[in-house]
Amino acid sequence: MALRQFGELEAAIMDCLWRYGRPVPVREVVEDLQKDRTIAYTTVLTVMDKLHKKGWLRREKAGRGHLYEPLVSRETYTARLMRSALATSNNQAAAFVHFLSELSTDEAQALQAAMRIVSPEKNS
Repeated sequence: MALRQFGELEAAIMDCLWRYGRPVPVREVVEDLQKDRTIAYTTVLTVMDKLHKKGWLRREKAGRGHLYEPLVSRETYTARLMRSALATSNNQAAAFVHFLSELSTDEAQALQAAMRIVSPEKNS
C-alpha cells in the first residue's frame, strides 16, 4: 500500500512536533500554529488524534489532556515516502536514473556519504 504524504495541517503539526523533540500538549502546538494562521484548538486536537490513530504520534495522559510526540523521525518519514514513490514504478532502475540525474551537487554528496555508512565495505 502506498504511503500518503501528510496533508497541509498534518505536515505543519508534524513539523512542530519534530522541531520540539519532546512530548507536548495540544495547546503548545496550537499556540505555535497561531503565529502564522488562525486555527481552532479543536481543529488541531482532531488532527493530532487522527495522526495518533494512524500510528504517527504517541500520546500519554497528562492531567486532563495528553502529551503527544512523533513515533518516527522526519528522516524516517521521508525515507518511507521515497520507498513508496519508488514502488509505483514498473522500472525502478529507470526511476533511479531519472532521480539521480536531477540531484544537486550537495544532494549527490549526501547520497555518497549515506552509501558509505550503509555499505562501507562496498565503498572502500
